[in-house]
Amino acid sequence: MDAQTGQIELTDRQRLDWLRLIRAENVGPRTFRSLINEFGTAARALAHLPDLARRGGRSVLNIPGEDEARAEMAAAARVGVRFIALGEHDYPPLLRETGDAPPLLAVRGQADALTRPAVAIVGSRNASAAGSRFASVLARDLGEAGFVVVSGLARGIDSAAHRASVESGTIAVLAGGADRIYPPENTELASRIVENGATVSEMPMNWEPRARDFPRRNRIIAGMALGVVVVEAAERSGSLITARLANEIGREVFAVPGSPVDPRSTGTNRLIRDGATLVTSVADIVEVLAPIMGRNDPGQGWREPPAVDPPSAEPGLAGDELRSRVVELLSPTPVSIDELARAARAPAGAIHTVLLELELAGRIERHGGSLVSLR
Repeated sequence: MDAQTGQIELTDRQRLDWLRLIRAENVGPRTFRSLINEFGTAARALAHLPDLARRGGRSVLNIPGEDEARAEMAAAARVGVRFIALGEHDYPPLLRETGDAPPLLAVRGQADALTRPAVAIVGSRNASAAGSRFASVLARDLGEAGFVVVSGLARGIDSAAHRASVESGTIAVLAGGADRIYPPENTELASRIVENGATVSEMPMNWEPRARDFPRRNRIIAGMALGVVVVEAAERSGSLITARLANEIGREVFAVPGSPVDPRSTGTNRLIRDGATLVTSVADIVEVLAPIMGRNDPGQGWREPPAVDPPSAEPGLAGDELRSRVVELLSPTPVSIDELARAARAPAGAIHTVLLELELAGRIERHGGSLVSLR
């Protein structure tokens, strides 16, 4: 770790271990961070995974071998993709402030685009001509104002925003692997994006996106940006999920008003009713974001990245009695870890160890705000 900047720089060996750990079964971003905090390094966490899962009730856990991880890295390198780790210089500064930031991002293109101030533009896939045109105007004007435009490379509003900002810089967050562009007709657009911007993904190479992967992608879009602009969104759309996630992590939410008789504007009009900033031009966005940028320089004040050096003491093991007590206290209703520790009358460290065991065994689910529940 750089003592002056607080940033880390992984060795090739550490990067390989990080990739193996995040690709291991039942290890998500929050679990990854807990494991690093518990064991100090990915290598030590990998060595403990089988025993942790066994104590949680699972006899076999799928952990990628070194050859499998090296093969993924080689496949990435062949298409110009590199893995940037949480805490490294080129990692998006606002994204790394979030609790479920991906430990590794597969990046293709200009990594410096990831560290510039960004605004997300999202919206309907079946966008109207007027909606697409306005999204293009906003994206172009945001680029001229010095912002990178972030979106999800979907049809409709996303595509319009990307096309209008390819020259100034745009970032496409993918739901599939870095080599699996979706929808396929945007493959040429993705190639243009990486000339001045980048595509990013947390998914394994060659991963075909599934329906449940898009909300995961949306949290990255929200996390990378100072604010999210929604242009046309029906009720229960993915764009509203992005807006909700942005609001939960303290990002600004903007919405473009639309006709009350157009179902594609139902969601955006409701956002405005609920307090989102109404947008009629890029000036409405810049006016809100300018004071925020002056108060918080992106990249400063983010949480300490996971430690690279191992802790001096071996983490303790939780007993069977405490493990049974925690399982008894848990239910499908999310509960805070602090509340769980109080109810179990156990130290927080022991509770975290039990939760790691149960999560690796696939028995619990983590939620935002340090909440956990039984699956």
